[in-house]
Amino acid sequence: QLKKLDLAAAAAHTFFVANPTHLQMREDMAKYRRMSGVRPQSFRDLETPPHWAAYDSGLELLGRQEAGLALPRLEEALQESLAQVESCRAGCEGPEEHQREEEEEGAGSQGGLYEAIAGHWIRVLQCRQRCVEETATRPGRSFPVPDFLPSQLRRLHEAHAQVGNLSQAMENALSVLLFYPEDEAAKDALNQYQSQLGEPRPGLGPREDIQRFVLRSLGEKRQLYYAMEHLGTSFKDPDPWTPAAFIPETLREKLREDQEQRPWDHEPPQPKPLTDWKDVLLLEGVTLTQDARQLNGSERAVLDGLLTPAECGVLLQLAKDAAEAGARSGYRGRRSPHTAHEHFEGLTVLKAAQLARAGAVSTQGAKLLLEVSERVRTLTQAYFSPERPLHLSFTHLVCRTAIKGEQEQRMDLSHPVHADNCVLDPDTGECWREPPAYTYRDYSGLLYLNDDFQGGDLFFTEPNALTVRAQVRPRCGRLVAFSSGGENPHGVWAVTRGRRCALALWHTWAPEHREQEWTEAKELLQEPEQEEEEGDEEEEETPSRDPSPEPPGRRPQGVQDKTGKPPRVREEL
Repeated sequence: QLKKLDLAAAAAHTFFVANPTHLQMREDMAKYRRMSGVRPQSFRDLETPPHWAAYDSGLELLGRQEAGLALPRLEEALQESLAQVESCRAGCEGPEEHQREEEEEGAGSQGGLYEAIAGHWIRVLQCRQRCVEETATRPGRSFPVPDFLPSQLRRLHEAHAQVGNLSQAMENALSVLLFYPEDEAAKDALNQYQSQLGEPRPGLGPREDIQRFVLRSLGEKRQLYYAMEHLGTSFKDPDPWTPAAFIPETLREKLREDQEQRPWDHEPPQPKPLTDWKDVLLLEGVTLTQDARQLNGSERAVLDGLLTPAECGVLLQLAKDAAEAGARSGYRGRRSPHTAHEHFEGLTVLKAAQLARAGAVSTQGAKLLLEVSERVRTLTQAYFSPERPLHLSFTHLVCRTAIKGEQEQRMDLSHPVHADNCVLDPDTGECWREPPAYTYRDYSGLLYLNDDFQGGDLFFTEPNALTVRAQVRPRCGRLVAFSSGGENPHGVWAVTRGRRCALALWHTWAPEHREQEWTEAKELLQEPEQEEEEGDEEEEETPSRDPSPEPPGRRPQGVQDKTGKPPRVREEL
């Protein structure tokens, strides 16, 4: 409002760094980037901790092969990191709020003075050990940079070696060995530095500040593991370098099991074959890429390998041919049901069958559409509902195309945040399962056909429709499946360039809401084969009969519609 765009952009960037999943701030950042008075330098973090500022600057200089300029920044980063750890440790002492509240309410055991002192000291030690993780965690991130201090020492000894400071290089390499005494890379580097120096340098050893840090940390770990073994307390060691000898034998097996069950901290696990997570063999090559835990929610999953590139091409061509034939969107004929900045094209299974019968699209594509929808239904049932049958409720081949010349100053979404079977109220976080929502939908699926476009990622949010919890990038053959209720609010980022196509499917437990058009489409696509077989038989039996075929657009009376009504195209969201 004060026209101070530089500070406005910096403030927005600062907030966004600490809250990277905040939807409104993401949109505000995009708006600032499009403003002519805002420079790239305006997007700076006003609250960057000193150790991160020095660390990033040092890494940038190293990346430019400027080791001499990087060294002061890397040294500053290490010193500031140690100072930040000390500051954090100082805050660990003193009474805890939740402890005082429990005492006021009379909760917990009524231990004596020694028990209270021991409990307080254990909590202080646990807090101090967590300080390294807190220092190594960037603002707005959930996980720390692994091996933060040892990795800085490795960069320091390599940078010193590049500029010829071999004594300092040895000092930092020896410091790495305090964390990892058997580190072969550090040992090899140390031998190389020693051979280049020639005669030994008396008094050359690891850095004193690192030596003090390691000895103090190991002393605290020893006490915490003792309390864990004899007092039944808990302790999650934040450091991978802790020597195994410090862990009591009685605890090693339990800690090993806990480590195996602990959610992945830094890199997602490798995709597992479908048969690993469900005892059914449905499709070869299908892998579970992300489960609900990795997507930060419940009843959601990402599976890859449902389509081959050739199958994606057939369905993309089907959508293109149907659009050229004038197929309506299935959204009451509106060009853009969710945004005026994109052109929307939709195709139902029955419309595809009708167009194939008329020769406007390929029969192969229409049949593949049916086959793939059943493929998705089978997998969704196997994963989410193996004991209860799921039925297709609605199948829709959807393409969204960014309209050229209408992407500037764009602040909207391709599809606003919503839930599929209830009316989402972001203010209260409630989701009302009542009309106009399609309350009978139980599971949803999005099978993507391409990735050659800009934007268009699917994202899941909190019930407030603002905080993004997970995001999925479309690609050929990728299925995102999830329950349709308020536990899975989702939306689609704006498609700003290109054409994004996907097969949207909804499933229901209610047989009365199964997709009747799917059956009609299947019958319609089978009719040409039946006609050909029947025609051959009749020609053999009565050769004098007039074999003229039905008019191209006319449906044979024998299988027209069991109700006698003309076929319909249901328009459904």
